[in-house]
Parts: sequence; structure tokens; C-alpha cells
Amino acid sequence: LITPRCAGGPSVERAHPSVAPHGPEKGLGWVSTFKEERANGVVIHRVDPPAIQRGDFFADVHGTNLNLMEAAGKLFTSPGGPGVSSAERFDLVHAHDWLVAFAVCALKRIHRIPLISTFHATERGRGRGHLNSPISRAINSTEWRLAHESWRMICASRFMAQEVANYFDVPADRIDVIPNGVNTERFDRWDGVDLSDFRARFATPQERIVLYVGRIVHEKGLHLLVEAGPRVLAQFPEAKFVVAGRGEMLEALRARAGELGVGPKFQFTGFIPDEDRDRLYKVADCAVFPSLYEPFGIVALEAMAAKTPVVVSSVGGLAEVVHHDETGITVCPDSVESLVQGVLRVLRSPEEAAVRAQRAYRQVVEAYNWDRIARQTLAIYERVVEEQRRSDG
Repeated sequence: LITPRCAGGPSVERAHPSVAPHGPEKGLGWVSTFKEERANGVVIHRVDPPAIQRGDFFADVHGTNLNLMEAAGKLFTSPGGPGVSSAERFDLVHAHDWLVAFAVCALKRIHRIPLISTFHATERGRGRGHLNSPISRAINSTEWRLAHESWRMICASRFMAQEVANYFDVPADRIDVIPNGVNTERFDRWDGVDLSDFRARFATPQERIVLYVGRIVHEKGLHLLVEAGPRVLAQFPEAKFVVAGRGEMLEALRARAGELGVGPKFQFTGFIPDEDRDRLYKVADCAVFPSLYEPFGIVALEAMAAKTPVVVSSVGGLAEVVHHDETGITVCPDSVESLVQGVLRVLRSPEEAAVRAQRAYRQVVEAYNWDRIARQTLAIYERVVEEQRRSDG
């Protein structure tokens, strides 16, 4: 299993302890950016990127893939234990996104084992159907190769599965949909804990917190939330907007909030530790995710796991995770007016919002738990290994 730390890594990190109990203990190499670990029957090998970065992102990715290849080569040729050859130690290779494509495609061919790939997003999708630069076209080409080299592909939503099939011209029946998951214990631990002092860092007792968590980039639609701010505040002056995260648009949005005269009502926290992020979900009155492009929407799932009422744009995977008027409020994508009405509905009717939040929490527990996701993933591994065995005859 090969995943970059920045694309799929956190999801794999949460999932891999759940995989081992459901199948025979085997070497599961998670190649990322650190060193070797052992946890819950899983062996994790972490590999550093090149010491010298060239300043060219695509070239640096190639360099990291060379390091991955060197490390994986040692694993493939090391003794597998008494009576076990190196070739028997690994049944398949599982990649997460294009950043490791060069290494996994080579491993597949050298060692003649099947490749499974998980696509978390696509470059063309991030560009809303366009490839606007040479590096975007290079990434798209690498994604295309990864899709066509893969025995099967995994996507976290039906939206993403359709995008992969359409953009890379691969058969839809080679794509499996397995959602991401959330461990609710991260948030359950704060139930009954007095978080008033923590909350006071972000809002007065009278203010109602409207929270965003995530990257601050155009595709996440934060500019819409800033533009909606004055209109929400005109009708609900107690609102306080807290934006947690980093990204290329952070300073521009901070300046825009000031231009609109709502700077004091917007708190841009920048990076926050995981524990603070989880507590923010718990003290927020509303979590808003106005994305323009969203293959899945893990942050919305986190808010639902924290029992925070959610408002999301009806786009991509978000529309599959959040059901309007049942587990949250969905709004029209790229619409300030729709976003304003969605936020106001939650703030004005907290009792109704709490009922939706409870339904959302139950949905997370039942459908988005890591144990279920691990079983679904293992079933795909077993299918692919069996299909390869039959094809080898």
C-alpha cells in the first residue's frame, strides 16, 4: 500500500488498523515520509523524500518516487520468513492518487502483481473541466496512466467514480465506490466536558459560531462565505464566522472581509492542532462547506460526527453524504443568496438543526465507520488476488 502523506495519507492512517483484524497478517507497506512502524498487525514503512528539492514540483515528485522504488525494492527482495519467498510476501500494490503513480506502475510490472488505485480527486476536476497549465496537463496524463494500469480503482463517491470513468475513458465496472470514514470517538470524548473557556477564544457567549474547516483555496468556495457574511449579519447580528485552515487565498479573503466591513466578525485561525479542530466542531453552532468541487467532503463528515449542524453546497460527494432536510441543509453551488438562506435557517431554528444533527450522527456511526470500510476494502483485495490467480491459470 503506497500513499503520499498529503493525498490519502490521513485516511489510510485511520483505516489501516481496521484492515488487519479482517484478514491474514501480511506485510502491508505504507510508504510515506518517515520510518518503520508496527501497529495492530500492520507493518508500516515510511520513506523520506529527496534531501534536495529542485523547486520543480513535478520533478520533486519523480525524485520521491525513485526513493519509494528503492525502498520497495528492498522489501520485495528481503526474506519473507521461514519457507516464504519474497514474491509471496506481497499480493498486490495499492496506490493513493497520482503522486505515487511512477513507483507503483513500475512495481506492478517488475513484480507482476496487480495494482489497485484510489482516486481522491482529479486534476481536471479541480480545474472544473479544464487543464490550464503544463503541470496540470502532466498531472492529468499521469492520472490517466494510473487508471489504465490499475486492475481496479476505488473512489469515495459515485460522483468521483463517474468522473474517473469519463475523464480517463475506463469501464465503470472496474471502479468500486467505498466512502471515507470518521471515528466518532474523536468527538464523543468531549461530550459533557466544559468547553466554555475554549469557545471564548473565538466568540462571546452571545455569538453563534459559523465554522469552516479545510483548505482555503478557490475550489472550496470560501469567497462565497465571505461575500455572504454581511447579508447574514444584517439579519442575524450574533453570527461569528470562524475559518480554520491554510491556503493560497487566506490573505485575500481576510482583506476582502475587511473591505466588506465585517473583518471583526471573521476570525481566520490559520493552522490549528487536531485537538483544537475537534473542539471547534463541538462548540460551533453551524458548520459550512460551500465547495465548488468536492469529490467526497470528509470535513462535512467530521462535522456530522461531532453532531454539528451542517450547511453544504449540493455538489459532488457532498450531495451524497448530506441529505437535505434530513441530515443537513444543502444549498445551490456557487450561489451567495442560497448560502445566506441556508446559514440563516440553521441559526434561526437551532432545535430543528439539532434534530438533523442527531440523524447525521447516526448515519456516520452506521455507514461511515472504519470497520465497515476496512471490510469492503479487504473484499476488493481478495477479489483482485483471486482474479489474478485465475488469469495466471
